[in-house]
Formats: sequence, structure tokens, C-alpha cells
Amino acid sequence: MPIRHAVIHQIDKKPDGSPAVLHLASQPLPESQAIEGLLFEVNGTYNAKTGKAWGYFQSESGAFPLSGWLAKWFVDDALGFIDFTRTAVEHLIKLMEESNLALGGHVLFAHYQQGMTEYLTIAILQQVETVAVAHDLSVAVSRNLDTGSLAFASRINLSEWRANPASRQYISFIKPKGGRRATAYFRDFIGVTEGIDSPGETRTLLKAFADFVKTEDLADDTASEKSHDLVAYAQAQGKIGEPISLGELSELMNEDSPKTFADFIRAGGYGISESFAADKRTLNQYRRYTGRAEGMSISFEAHLLGKRVEFDQNSTSLTINNLPAQLISQLRGRLEYDQPPQSNT
Repeated sequence: MPIRHAVIHQIDKKPDGSPAVLHLASQPLPESQAIEGLLFEVNGTYNAKTGKAWGYFQSESGAFPLSGWLAKWFVDDALGFIDFTRTAVEHLIKLMEESNLALGGHVLFAHYQQGMTEYLTIAILQQVETVAVAHDLSVAVSRNLDTGSLAFASRINLSEWRANPASRQYISFIKPKGGRRATAYFRDFIGVTEGIDSPGETRTLLKAFADFVKTEDLADDTASEKSHDLVAYAQAQGKIGEPISLGELSELMNEDSPKTFADFIRAGGYGISESFAADKRTLNQYRRYTGRAEGMSISFEAHLLGKRVEFDQNSTSLTINNLPAQLISQLRGRLEYDQPPQSNT
């Protein structure tokens, strides 16, 4: 993963309402194992995040100027990387000042290449205090960038944006869990409009797969294997930050007839994009059904529904067949314990 350019600027903004202070880097970071390790950790945390959204740039304007500066740097070569990032972070601090909920941090801009695709990652990193041990075994407090927790981050597929500006999913960003207000300034800074409903696309894909299984009359073992392949492929793409490709997925479904599944989806009018980022949470829910209530916890793999596990919708009850041997042993032991002692008279 070659890193072409990287820089970190710092925004010092306290929650007490005092004016924010911007500390600008004068030049990009030199190539080093440290910056490679930093970007590796940031990308790992970002890829593992659930609930990311995908979209595209809003039309360039005074409110959303980032795409214009990006074009001057990446497309027109009229602006250097460091000047692009300095201009961008100066705009970011203005948006932070307007938001009482915004805190400062170290703003990372990283331009790198993965395969044939170029990306730009923008992330606001906080510092955490840790304890470091010196060579003489003394200890001291050390401040490090917290790469394990990301709340404000976005990744732009520069190659897709330049080659296909009509695309609606060349930007991904972290969606807030507790509402949009706390992170609105960062989304406005990127100037992104959500273009792909990732959870909806993923649910539709899973529905299309279930219909495909019925139409093709696949055996249970085969259907379970194909279901596993689908989820494994989607998760593998998610780990490297890449979208699902219907063409690639169709090849996994049937190597001898690699277009069958994709043709089934297109002919069925499901309206699925040819490529989209799968939603991690939806995939996890598809693989297992789980629930807790009143001291009871139930969890089973999705493919067991209708086989070893039967659901009665009218009575909202489950019937479980072929219980695990360990559970059977525990239940029998309890029954024997609860039986009253036999009288000898």
C-alpha cells in the first residue's frame, strides 16, 4: 500500500468555548514505518466500523468547497498536496468554531494507492495517555494518537471520482450512532451526500439470494455452502474497504456458469447496484438469529431456520429439534435432581 502523500495538522479546540487554535504542518510527512503503521491502524479501524455510509460530492459552492480544492490538486495539478490540506483544514476549523459540540484533534490527510486505485483518507484523531517503559526500566506517561477509536473519518476513492464523476458511491464516511448533530460539521466539511443505502442494498441482495436458492432448487447443503461463500466474500471486501461486485459474486455462486446469479438479479428487477458496499451489521444479522429476554438467551445460525429450528408466527414460539448433547445432559440431570426421593416403605 504505497503512501504517496501524508500530513497531520492540529486543531486545538477546548470545550470551554475559547477560540480554536490551528497548528499547520509546513511540509508532508516523510516516508517511514511510523506513518505506514499509523495509516494501517487507521484503515483497519475504519474498515471494521459498522454503519458507514456511501455517497458523492455535493455541487461545489461556498458552503461545500472541498471538492473544488481537491480537483485543483488531484486533477488539475494546480495546487500542491500540502497547500490543498492547509486550505482544507482552515475551512474545517471554521466549521468547528460554528459547532459547540466539536472538539479539536490531529487531522490526518493520507493519499495512498491500493492495487490500481488511489484513495484519500481524512480522519480526526485524538490523543490518549499511556505508560511507556524506558531502557532503564523507568516509566513515564506518553501521549499517543488513538487509532482504535474513530468518530470523524472519511475515505474518497480518487480514481473512481476522477474516472466516473457520475458515480454515487466514491466517498464513504462514518455515520453517527447518536444522531447527526454532533458530526454534522465534518460531513459538511467533506461536502458529501449519501447516495447508496448500504443496509437496504444488502438486505435486497440477501432476499435475491434466497429467491435464487428456491428457483434453482438447490439442496440444503449446497445452499448453506453458497450462503457461507456470499457472506465470506462480502466480509472480505469490507475488510479491505472495497465494495461487492455482482460479477465477482456471481462467479463464486457457480464457477461453471459464472453469470447465472447476476443475470437472475438483473432479470428479477431487484434494483441492486452493480457494486456497493455491504453493510456489516446486516450481514451479521443474516448469519445468526439472536435474542435475550428474562434470563434466556437464544442464538442459532440462520440456515437452521425451517430445519432444526421451526418458528410458529401465530404463537410466537420456537421448536428446536436435535438439541446439543451437552444441553440434553444438563436438562436430564435437572429432571433427576427435581424428582422426589422414592419411599422404601
